Amino acid sequence: MPVSLRRLSVRQWSLAGLAFCALMMGVALALQYVAGLEPCPLCIFQRIAVIAAAGVFLVAALHNPRGWGGRVYGLLGLLAVGGGIAVAGRHVWLQSLPPDQVPSCGPGLDYMLEVLPLWDVLSRVLSGSGECATIDGYWWGLTLPQWTLIGFAVLALVPLGLLLMPRRARGA
Repeated sequence: MPVSLRRLSVRQWSLAGLAFCALMMGVALALQYVAGLEPCPLCIFQRIAVIAAAGVFLVAALHNPRGWGGRVYGLLGLLAVGGGIAVAGRHVWLQSLPPDQVPSCGPGLDYMLEVLPLWDVLSRVLSGSGECATIDGYWWGLTLPQWTLIGFAVLALVPLGLLLMPRRARGA
């Protein structure tokens, strides 16, 4: 018997989001440690967004709030996922630039974190660097940042589901 999405609890939505975050991180770690693809600074910030969303979904699943609490977790999850969408979108844009318009490679992320304030590091990383514009390969015609952007778009369905739950399903 099919499950109606309108009847899912905050815990069920959150566990689905947590599972998808685990899948995204599993793929990222497999690409790094099995396939040997080193993450660029934008990839690292995308991972941070996945981990932030996973944290929200974990707490929401454990708490399983009733009433407006599900919407609070939905909003927090949407902020984390939205940040990931923004960074992945920026990454896709950088990779679409002609080679003569790609920003030059700057210092590594580890070095910047040691010598610069966090806000400056964020600003520099999000402005992009040449290493973020490198395309390491295509899978089914899409680059890794394009797949990550699709992943974040799918993941956004979970916090949207939490935000749009009918009152009776949230227990209010």
